[in-house]
Parts: sequence; structure tokens; C-alpha cells
Amino acid sequence: MPGTGPRDAGPRNTGLGVLRAGIRRAIRIGSRPGPWKRGPVLAALALLLGLSMLLHARIPNRIGHLGSLAETVLPWFGLFIPVLLAGALWRRSASAVAALLLPVLVWLHLFGGLLSAKSRPGSDLTVASHNVSADNPDPAGTARDLAASGADVLALEEITPQAKPLYEKELATAYPHHTVQGTVGLWSKLPLSDTRPVDIEMDYGPLADTKPAAVRMAYNRALRTTVATDQGPLAVYVAHLGSVRVNPRVGFWTDTRDRNAQALGKAIAAEHNERVVLLGDLNGTLDDRAFAGITSQLRSAQDTAGDGFGFSWPAEFPVVRIDQILVRGVKPDSSWSLPATGSDHLPVAAGISW
Repeated sequence: MPGTGPRDAGPRNTGLGVLRAGIRRAIRIGSRPGPWKRGPVLAALALLLGLSMLLHARIPNRIGHLGSLAETVLPWFGLFIPVLLAGALWRRSASAVAALLLPVLVWLHLFGGLLSAKSRPGSDLTVASHNVSADNPDPAGTARDLAASGADVLALEEITPQAKPLYEKELATAYPHHTVQGTVGLWSKLPLSDTRPVDIEMDYGPLADTKPAAVRMAYNRALRTTVATDQGPLAVYVAHLGSVRVNPRVGFWTDTRDRNAQALGKAIAAEHNERVVLLGDLNGTLDDRAFAGITSQLRSAQDTAGDGFGFSWPAEFPVVRIDQILVRGVKPDSSWSLPATGSDHLPVAAGISW
């Protein structure tokens, strides 16, 4: 009858089409890479991230101080781990997930200890340091806030000639002893002696013979003094190292700071007092290789007795710790950041004991 042929052929054609589709689907599934072969780029990036953190000291500094820049933001390398993990899970890549174990372990090795609480109650002396900022709109209020902290020894950096009388007036009651050498100063509840500026410029270049001593003193950025404590003399250094800049033409510019750090390291190496405290704005993190001459002699109060990273700059949203307290011959018991003042830095403090 008319139409019988096509109706009879329909089921056969439909069954054949389903069979062909099933075969093609099986071929596609069979040709897909397994979970260990997926995401090779993600796996490579994970390994690169881990090696960059593990071998950060090998990152060359010859081009734009790239090594110092990487070491400045080294803790933040950890933010790439969850990003890569999300990509690995999306790609269902077992190899990428496995490769992420390297950066996770390296990051925990470098910074995991900072996540635990290490502060201990009680200390013989509380020291504090604050870059008060030359642009501070309320230096008197800043001084009152710092005096209320209860620190026994207080270091200030970036003191301007205009603000100096205000700091001296507001801190006089709490701190009967003080010294200001150029743009840095130290206020103390305990007597001071053997106070002198520390020349951290190392080399004034062709202007060395033409720059008057008074001009050098006005811009002095470091001092050394002795604090008389019940346990004996304590040598205290206050320093404000040169600024750093990120410039598209030269990269991470740190020349002045690095020169200052080298000179400061030599001054500390020549210090005869066994007990030393360094307070100040070093304009860099202690992971930076530029401070090897200092960190080889002193240990960080924050790393030893702090809770967390203790970031101090910028005050609105701190992302790096460039304000440091380092010690030798005394034991850090605690380390913390004080509330924000009118400065763009947070004050930092530490309790130390003998």
C-alpha cells in the first residue's frame, strides 16, 4: 500500500541514528584527557608560584630590583593559591590540585608561624616606634595618643622643625628625658646618655666637602643613645631609612634605602653593648635581602612574639610592615600595632624583658 515503505524504514533509520550518536559520544568521551592530563597550564603556574616563593632569594635584582619587590610583597603571593585552586576545580584537573601542594607547603613554611599567637604576658620594658609623618595634621593629638600608650621608650621618625616643639610640649610630662637628632627623636621615662647622631648616608658624593655640618644635622635620619634600666644599659637606635619608589622606567627604586641599611648594619656591628634595640621606619619588609646586614645581627620582635603579620602601612589599609622593632640580647615578649593617629603609618610597640 502507498506509504508502507517509508513507515517501515522509519524505525530502522531511527535506531541506526541512535547507534551512530552513541558511538560518536563514546569516541568523544574516550578521547577526552583524564583528570591527570587536564589543566597542564594551571599545574605549571602552581609549580612556578611555589618555586618563586621557595627560591625568592634567587630572583635577580639586577633588573629593576625585581627580587626586592617580590620579597616586599611575598606574603601576598598566597592569594594566588585559591585562584589557581578554583581554576583546577573548574577544569577538574587532578594534576593542578596536586601541584598546588607545593605553594601551600612553602607559604606555610615561610609564614605559617605568624598565624599563631606568640605573645606572652609581662615584660620589663615597653618600647614603641612611630613615623609621625611630615604631613600630620594633628601632631599634638598624635603625641597625646602615643603618651597614653604607656610605652617606656618612644621613638619618633619624620619630625619636622614646625612640629618638634609640639611633640616636646605634649610628651614632656610622660617622658622627662628626650633627644631629637635631625628628623628622628627618642622620648624616655628612663635617663639617656651617650647620645649621638648616626650617619647612615655613607657617602655624600661630590658634595661631601661642601655640605655644612649643620645642614647634614638638619636632615639626619638616625641616632644612637643609651637607656639606663634597672637591668643595665640598653643601646637604642632610631632610624628612618630612605624611601622607595616604583617607577615604570627604573622599576623598584631602592638605592638610597639600601645604602642606608648597609650603613646602619655596620653601625650596629660596631656596637659594644650586648643589649640592643632598633626602632624605626626601615621602608621595607624584613624578607627583603637589602636588610641582611641588619637581620643577621638582630631579630624581629614581631616575628618572635607577635600575633599575625603586624602590617603598619598604609594606616587606612595596612598591607606591609615597614615599621620595625628589632632586638639583640633581650627577649621579646609581645609585639603589636597601636591605633591609627594622624599619620599614614601605624605605631608599633613591643614588650621586652631580660
